[in-house]
This record gives sequence, C-alpha cells and structure tokens, in this order.
Amino acid sequence: MSSTPPPPNQWRTLDKDLGRIVNVESAAQYVSRPMVGIGISLIFMVVAGLGAALFFGDGSTSYIVVAAAIFGAYMAVNIGANDVANNMGPAVGANALTMGGAIVIAALCETAGALLAGGDVVSTISKGIIDPSSVADEQIFIWAMMAALMSSALWVNLATWVGAPVSTTHSVVGGVMGAGIAAAGFAAVNWPSMGAIAASWVISPLLGGLIAAGFLAFIKHFIIYREDKIAAARAWVPVLVGIMGGVFAIYLAKKGLKKIISVDLGPALLIGVIIGAVIYVITAPLIRRQSEGLENRNKSLKVLFALPLVLSAALLSFAHGANDVANAVGPLAAIVHAESFGEFAGKVNIPLWVMVIGAFGISFGLILFGPKLIRMVGSQITKLNPMRAYCVALSAAITVIIASWLGLPVSSTHIAVGGVFGVGFFREWHHERRARNRPASAKAPKIAREERRRRKLVRRSHFMTIVAAWIITVPAAASLSAVLFLVLSAVFVA
Repeated sequence: MSSTPPPPNQWRTLDKDLGRIVNVESAAQYVSRPMVGIGISLIFMVVAGLGAALFFGDGSTSYIVVAAAIFGAYMAVNIGANDVANNMGPAVGANALTMGGAIVIAALCETAGALLAGGDVVSTISKGIIDPSSVADEQIFIWAMMAALMSSALWVNLATWVGAPVSTTHSVVGGVMGAGIAAAGFAAVNWPSMGAIAASWVISPLLGGLIAAGFLAFIKHFIIYREDKIAAARAWVPVLVGIMGGVFAIYLAKKGLKKIISVDLGPALLIGVIIGAVIYVITAPLIRRQSEGLENRNKSLKVLFALPLVLSAALLSFAHGANDVANAVGPLAAIVHAESFGEFAGKVNIPLWVMVIGAFGISFGLILFGPKLIRMVGSQITKLNPMRAYCVALSAAITVIIASWLGLPVSSTHIAVGGVFGVGFFREWHHERRARNRPASAKAPKIAREERRRRKLVRRSHFMTIVAAWIITVPAAASLSAVLFLVLSAVFVA
C-alpha cells in the first residue's frame, strides 16, 4: 500500500521555516563575532595583570603595577589593531598576500622583533617631552604615567573604531604631555621637542608620498611603458630588489637591532650597500628564470614584484615590533621602576615580562581587530597592485632612514599612509596628463565635472578622515590624559 506524498505547499512552508532559522543563526553569529575578540582581549588583560602580580611581587602598592600591566596590555592590543595595518595593508591590497597569510606573517615578525630586538633601555617619557625632575614626587609621577597610558590606549581604540590609522607614538607623546602639564605645569614640557614632532606631522607623510611617487614614476618609465616589458623587468627588477634589500638592511641596523648591536649611520650605509649588491647578484638569475614564458603585459610584471613585496612587509613588521613595543610598555616600565626603586627616571630597563606583555598584546590585537585597518590602508584609499605597494613599502623604509639622519621624530603610520596617498595622487596626475596629451582622434568623450570628481583615484572621504585624525591626535590624547590624571590624583594621591 503506497503512502500519499505530502502536498508541495507543505515542503515550501518547511523550506521557508528552515530558511528563517538559518538566517537567525547567521545573524546571531554576525552579532556575536565582535564580542569574541573583545572577550579574548579582556582575558589577555586579566592574564597580564595576574602575571604582573606574580612577577613583580607582593608589595604594599603592587596593585598599581597590576593596573598598569592591564592598561599596558590594552594599549598593546590597540597598537596591533591599528599600527600593523601600515605594514601589511599594501601587500593585502595588492593581492600579494591573503588576509590570513598577512596576519600570520605580521604576528610572527612583530613578536620576534619585539622580543629579539626590542630596546632594553627606552625613554619612557617619549624622547624628553617631560622632565622627570619637574614632577613633585614618586606617586604623582606614577599616576601621570598611568593617565598617559590610559589616554593613549583609549584614543587609539577610538581611532581604530572609526577606521583611521593614527600614530601610536604621537598618542603616547600626547598622553605624556597632557599628564605632565596637569602634574607640573606648562614649564615641564620640552617645547622644542614638541615643535619637532609637530613638524614631522607634515614632513614625514609628504616625504613618504614623494618617494613612493618617485619610485612609481621610475617603474612606469623604465618598465611598464617599454615595448618589451619583460626584458625591461629582467634588467631593472633585480636592481629594485637590491635597493630594497640594502635599504632594509640600513633600516634594521639603525632602528630595529638596537638591543643586539648599536650601529652608526656610516657603517649602516656600508652594510646596506654590501647587502644590496649581494641581493642583486642572487636575484638577477632568479628573476630571469621566473620571467621565462611570461606574456609581454602588465599582469606578468605583478608576478615578479609579489615576492619582494611580501618580504618587505615582513621586514617592516619586524622593525615595527622592535621599535613600537615601547609605546605600549614604556609608561608601564616607568611605573614598575618607580614602584621597585622608589624613584623615577627618564630612562629605565624594561623587564622581560613587561616586554612579553607588549609583544603578545600587539599580536593579539592584530589577529582579533587588525583586518579592518588592513583593508582601509590596502584597498579603500586607492587601488594598489604589487608595483605600487612595493613603492609604498620601500618609501617607508627610506623615509625613516632620512628622518633618523635629520633627527626628526617621525611616525611609521604617517609615512606608510603618506606613501599610499602619494601613489594614488601620482596616478591621478599621471592619468590626467596622459588624457591631455592624447591625440584628438583618440580622446574619449568629455565627462561632466561631477563624474570626473567621482572617478578620482584617491577616496577624498578617507583622506580627510585620516588627516583630521592625525591633526587632533596629540591634543586629544593630551586633553584626555590631563583629565584622567586629575581624576586619579584626586582619588589616590593623599
């Protein structure tokens, strides 16, 4: 006896119900996904506080160190969420790396740079912004550093939330300055140092943008616009890779390996020339072999620039970890030193457990929250390919070296994002120039002004958001830090 199948309407109703359940589950997962990152971050901060209690000891005021370790971990997570995008964004935007691959490489290189080459002696008051002797006593100094740590972390967190890559170095500088003014008055601030930092807001992104645009112009003239692109690439790509290797050797010798060895600029330049020449000799036959069988078109050139771009991103991440971990743990190290020795100083030794908090916090922040800013820098400002992204990475390293030589306190964030803008604005200028010089018979139909504005190669909304965030970083962090210091001192200082 055969059973009668259910009517078709019943199946359709069941499918609709199941579809609604799937949609609800998907919505729940989407809503809860950000909470996972926040939960893991909170767990890391608690572990950092417990670690501080374990390694620092059971002193009568050790709760201050525990609280500072928690906020130091919070700052490190925010640095990973915001700053690391500058190194990996161009490589991801150029499709030389997947988001997952970029996060893995950056996390490993940032941690290695922080632990292996992070400075064991650091200026905890941000390059002489505040004179420690101007602060009245140890407790006021401790709460000033606590306020600086909290304010800079909160500001970087806010900037990451709105999608603006800001300078964590300048956030710390602003935080220390604001707390110092609240604690000891305007006379405590080293205003010439602040003037140099303010000048770097303009100089470093402009210099980074000009150098990136210059390299892109070189690549276009000597490789892209040649009749035989592959032959031109065989001649020039090894030279460019050699320049990249030499520049990064200088960069790491000057900025990333201070803990291992201190190298002056002259020997660092010699090291860079030697390593660059060796890399050229090694790279030339490899590029020749890789270029065999490639078609004579721009897409083939992207293949030849992909690996150098990945290596440059990894090296930038290593150097970033070596240098910027101090932004997270510098004020924490100052508090630990003051609590341990009953005194405060401009430079202190950073304990290993403090460095571990900074290193792992940066990696956690990158993994949990980094993709948002990586996409912003890599693809939402202007369209990047491996050649353009390579120019950004190379300009970042060169600009840092020039700034070190000139004695300018620059931000790697400003330089890298300035390089992205430089590449984008150069493409706009170059596109307009070619359109004007095109023969009348080949010219495209006239486009309305509104449509031409819409087709700009650099997104103006992101440009204005980022520049505005850069301008207000130091005053905003300083104002927040001053308010926090006044609150903390009113509650905890007798």
